[in-house]
Amino acid sequence: MTDRADATPPLSLLGDLPADALRRELHRMADWVADYRERIEDRAIVPTVRPGDVTAGLQQHVPEHAEPLANVLRDLDDVVMPGIVHWGHPAFLGYFGSTSNGPALLGEIAAAALNVSAMTWKTSPAATELETVVLQWVRELVGLPDTFTGVVYDTASVAVLHALAAARELALPDVRARGLAGRRDARVLRAYASDQAHSSLEKAMVMLGLGEQNVVRVESDAAFRLRPDALRAAIAADRASGHHPFAVVATVGTTSTASVDPVRDIADVCAEEGLWLHVDAAYGGAMGVLPERRALLDGVERADSVVVNAHKWLFVPLDFSVLYVRRPELLREVFALTPEYLRGDAAMNGAAIDYMDYGVQLGRRFRALKAWMVFRAFGRSGIEARVREHCRLAGVFADCVRAEPAFELAAPPSMSVVCFRCAPASMSAADVDALNVAIVEAVNASGEAYLTHTVLAGRAAMRVGFGNVLTTERHVAEVWERIRAEWRRRSNADQGAR
Repeated sequence: MTDRADATPPLSLLGDLPADALRRELHRMADWVADYRERIEDRAIVPTVRPGDVTAGLQQHVPEHAEPLANVLRDLDDVVMPGIVHWGHPAFLGYFGSTSNGPALLGEIAAAALNVSAMTWKTSPAATELETVVLQWVRELVGLPDTFTGVVYDTASVAVLHALAAARELALPDVRARGLAGRRDARVLRAYASDQAHSSLEKAMVMLGLGEQNVVRVESDAAFRLRPDALRAAIAADRASGHHPFAVVATVGTTSTASVDPVRDIADVCAEEGLWLHVDAAYGGAMGVLPERRALLDGVERADSVVVNAHKWLFVPLDFSVLYVRRPELLREVFALTPEYLRGDAAMNGAAIDYMDYGVQLGRRFRALKAWMVFRAFGRSGIEARVREHCRLAGVFADCVRAEPAFELAAPPSMSVVCFRCAPASMSAADVDALNVAIVEAVNASGEAYLTHTVLAGRAAMRVGFGNVLTTERHVAEVWERIRAEWRRRSNADQGAR
């Protein structure tokens, strides 16, 4: 019987690593992770690889036979790592700060080992109930009232998709059953946001079948905040032309400048017009942690939905985004669909929450575990201290800009973001724009710091954002000196050419 070609292979070829081997490899990986974190500042932030370099170093087909883990880890070092942008480097000041930290890494290891699916309470009671508790903790941290119910998604882009799906359900109550295709009775729905708001709104409208062209970008003011008067005018114009306004997105912490829309005034407009108000506090929600800065979230409590990305500034690593809604039953109306094989798991007669009913996903990672470990390890006071320090570092950087005659602030500093430009009086606007982009590219190419550039009021600007627990005032000084040195180098080169 055992000579048959299709006989079951020996158990040793089908099982996992023996316990002693697993323990040995875990210790090896623990050392790898600890060494990486300890020595990350010694690495160049950006890789020097070109497109295709990493691919060329990888096997192009699935290995036919098992390989020793030592070989795999060697390729991690030799092939993968040379193509990594080190977001966790303390001088990485682009986009939003890296939130990697020790307690979170431990949580990720535990979640990977457990590998549960948090789709229903019955499939993993602890995962569901821990998520519910963590959602309450985040709500308390940022100061939202308990009238909001939360659910964890991966990113704010997915959160706004779900929020607008609920808003669409109100505007077109039978859209779940009938869809939109071929319907003459379906009104053209319009959504509004400032010209500084995130592009995830357009993606959500595309996914919901409502159309990218039905996103109305509303003019912002000199501080890059949505203008309520311009919002009113846009809504009135659309109603007059037969369109149907249904939602507004207000932002607390815009992508480029971390500006804060006047949420309370926008909430007044939404109440008068009967529109869904979604607040994108993916970045700025963390300001609610600081008692002295909580006023930045004024009016958010009036929203229909709010998103807060704990992976942006509450020190939970990617990915962990929380959507809070006032009417969670609307999400269930849109997304609850229980197949027969899960009917025995569903809701335990109302005594439990099945998070699969509140979104597109069925299988769901145990994301709450890492958040729970971070919040317990840091505590509210530790989170406050870290957020406050990042705001202080941004203030230090802004003071450096103010003190340098050739530089200027491009927007009022907000939260832990500073937008600025090198703007010598002798240069034309076009040359200044080119100069700022060139400085960013040169600084990044050095591997010793990382910035981004943006465009504000049609002008190029440099941007730094603080959020890494490893970043100190020393790094602020070093990054600023590198920026100034690049400006001096270019200025001297221009003078020599003349």
